[in-house]
Amino acid sequence: MALQLKPGTSWDDVYARARAAAPEAFDADRILNLAGGEWQRIGQPGEHVVPVDGRTIQGPPRISHDEAVSAVAYAKTEHDAWASVDLDERKRRVAEAVAGMREHRDTLALLLVWEIGKPWKLACDDVDRALSGVDWYLGEIERQLEGRAPLPGPVSNIASWNYPMSVQVHAELVQCLAGNGVVAKTPSQGGFHTLTLAHAFMKRAGLPVTLLSGVGAALGDALISSPEIGALAFVGGRANGRKAATTLADTGKRHLLEQEGLNVWGVWDFSDWDALAAHLTKGFDYAKQRCTAYPRYAVQRELFPQFLEMYLPVVKGLRFGHPLAVESPDDALPSLNFGPVISAAKARELDEHYEAAVAGEGIPLYRGSLSQGRFLDGQDTSAYVAPGCVLEPPSSWALRHAEPFGPLDSIVLVDSEAELLAAMNASNGALVASVATDDADFGARIAEELQAFKVGINKPRSRGDREEVFGGKGASWKGAFVGGDLLVQAVTEGEGQVYGNFPTYSLYPAT
Repeated sequence: MALQLKPGTSWDDVYARARAAAPEAFDADRILNLAGGEWQRIGQPGEHVVPVDGRTIQGPPRISHDEAVSAVAYAKTEHDAWASVDLDERKRRVAEAVAGMREHRDTLALLLVWEIGKPWKLACDDVDRALSGVDWYLGEIERQLEGRAPLPGPVSNIASWNYPMSVQVHAELVQCLAGNGVVAKTPSQGGFHTLTLAHAFMKRAGLPVTLLSGVGAALGDALISSPEIGALAFVGGRANGRKAATTLADTGKRHLLEQEGLNVWGVWDFSDWDALAAHLTKGFDYAKQRCTAYPRYAVQRELFPQFLEMYLPVVKGLRFGHPLAVESPDDALPSLNFGPVISAAKARELDEHYEAAVAGEGIPLYRGSLSQGRFLDGQDTSAYVAPGCVLEPPSSWALRHAEPFGPLDSIVLVDSEAELLAAMNASNGALVASVATDDADFGARIAEELQAFKVGINKPRSRGDREEVFGGKGASWKGAFVGGDLLVQAVTEGEGQVYGNFPTYSLYPAT
C-alpha cells in the first residue's frame, strides 16, 4: 500500500498551528526576531531547504552585526532588572512559560519533525525532557541558590540544531530561574521555528529573553565577546568551539563549551550479545545525530564473529524514512529509528566518507539502501542515508579520529588491553564511552584510563539532566560542567568552586 502524509501534519498545517499559538512571533510569510524586548520584523529570511522532503521554506531572518549589538545592550538592561526580581516571582514566571509549552507540546514536536527530521516519538521526547527537567529545577532552585547570585550580565546561548528543546530551551529556562537574562541565537541549519514558538511563551511569561537569527561570523563579536555578556553557553563542533574559546581567553568570562568527541564502545571478554544488540539498536535513534552517539566499536579480535552475528541483524532491522508517512489516515505516526540527516549536503558527505574509507582499503562490512526506507511516492530523498559500516578503516581516514554525526559506523579490531585503550581514546577527549565485558574488575580498570567524562559498563551513557552532571575531557569540553546543581553554579556567582574542564586543566578552578 502506498504511503501518505498523515492528515493535519503538512508543513502548512504545522506553521498555521504555530502562528495561531503565537501570532506575535509568526507572520504569514516569516518568523520574527525577539530583540529590544519585542518581536520585530527585522533581518533577511532567505530560503531554507527542509530535510524531510526537500521543500523550500522561509529561513531564519538574519540580522546585522549592529542590530545584534543593540539587542545585546538591551538584554543587559533586562538582565539587571531581572536579577532583582524575587525568586518566588521568577519561579512563577518560569512555571508559566513551561505550562504554555506543555499546552502546545504537539506543535513544538511537529516543528521539530519538519525542521530537523526527528521521528515523532523522539521529537516528543525532546520537548518532554526539556519541560520535566525544568520542573525538577523549580523544586530544587531555592536550595541551589543559597549563597549565590546572578552573573553580571546575560548568558549568551549558541547551540547546535539537533536538540533545540531539551538542551537549549532547558538551559535558558534554568538560567532565567537563577536570575539571569538570556540571549540566544537560532541555529542556521534548523530548529528556528521551534525556538521561536518556545520563546514566545517565555516572553509572554515575562522572562528576560532575546532570540536572534544571523550568520555566526557576523554576530560572533556581539554574542561572545560583548562586554555586556556574562557567560557563553556553546554547543557545537570543535572548530567553532576553538574559535569561541580563543576569543574568550583574555576576557575571564564564564563559559560552557560542549564540543564533539569520538565516543567508542569497547568489547572485551563479553558474552551477553542480546543485551548489547538492544543498546546498539537504541543507539541509532535520530541517525546518531547527537553528541553522545557511539559511531565506533573497538572489538576484541577473537570475539568479532559473535559481534558480527549480533551487529548485522541490528543494522538490517533499522526502520527509517519519512517521519510523517502512514499507510492510512487513521494510523498513528510511525515508530522509526531515524528520518533524514540534517541536509542533503550532509548525506552526500557521509556517502563520500564511506567511499573514501573503502578506497583506502577499509572493508565494506555493511551498506544499506534507501529502498529499505519508508517514503512517499516521488518524494525527495536527498537528505536520507541508509546505515553503513566499515571494518578497519584506514589510518588516513578523515573520520579515524572524529565523529561522523550520522548512521555511519566503523569497527577496529584489537588484540590487547593496550590496543583497546588506544582505540577507545582515539580522539582528544570524548563525552562518553562504554565497555561491554563480563569481567567487572576489567571494566572498572579500563574505565579509569578512558578519556571520556562518563563511562558505562555494559550500558551506554547519555547527556542526562536533573541530578546527573555532564561535561567532557580534553577538546570535547571547555569551561564549567553542567547538570544538576552544577548547571546552576555554572551560571551564578558565589563562594566555593566552579567545576569544569578549564584551560589550566584544573578540575576545580576558583570562581
